Amino acid sequence: MNVGFIGLGVMGRPMARHLAAAGYALHVWARRPARIGDLPATRHATPAALGRACTVVFTMVTSSADVEAVALGEDGLINGMAAGSVLVDCSTIAPATARRLAAALRRKDIAFLDAPVSGGVQGAIAASLAIMVGGEAATLERVRPLLEKLGRRIVHIGPNGAGQVAKACNQMVMVAAIEAVAEALHLARAAGADLARVRQALLGGSAASRVLDIMGQRMVERDFTPGIEARLHHKDFGLALAAARQAGMPLPLTASVGQQLNAMMAMNLGQQDTAALLRVLEAR
Repeated sequence: MNVGFIGLGVMGRPMARHLAAAGYALHVWARRPARIGDLPATRHATPAALGRACTVVFTMVTSSADVEAVALGEDGLINGMAAGSVLVDCSTIAPATARRLAAALRRKDIAFLDAPVSGGVQGAIAASLAIMVGGEAATLERVRPLLEKLGRRIVHIGPNGAGQVAKACNQMVMVAAIEAVAEALHLARAAGADLARVRQALLGGSAASRVLDIMGQRMVERDFTPGIEARLHHKDFGLALAAARQAGMPLPLTASVGQQLNAMMAMNLGQQDTAALLRVLEAR
């Protein structure tokens, strides 16, 4: 099977490599060709050209606008992919955008799955991502063997857009937990406690979590080298809050954490790890 991949960043590149290692004929397009590097892949001049060569195409780009440009633009996938082919978007975008893409592609008989992922760079490298899928169940079953090369937990959430709803919920819970860890360690430092020992004690009790383990360690060591850059979580919170505003739904904790992320951007910390929420608290 010829498989296309667009979006060769810190997440997409290892994902594409897993597909090539599994024996699929990999095809790629990149706005910055240097990103392709040594990937064993056929290069294409436009997304449309890539689409003409592939049965299944994956996209892993930053924003709703980026996905729409790649999929529906003048040289986009929609003008190359054949009827019966499948576009799997692993980006984190607005649910409404996912539904709009699905409708546009359906008119060309191209199937669409919104399949955002969770697990970060290490999950992409280890092929242990959690994949949340919106779209038709039959389409998911067609591409499940490919998704199994990328992740360990693949859950069909519902129709198109539902995968993105699940990803928004994931981001809300995770980043709120990062903020909670930052506030706890900020209080511990102000009270003169040893941060490493506080974290060690909390990991043995009901506050234990993966966020406390990983992000707490980064805060203790003051290592804010990004696993995922905070600017991407800032973007994700904007999507969640926009969806809540459209639904007339209050999300008070999410809104508060969103303000902390806004402060991070104002402090030019967007390219640091989200664990740098600790620095926002310290600056006050």
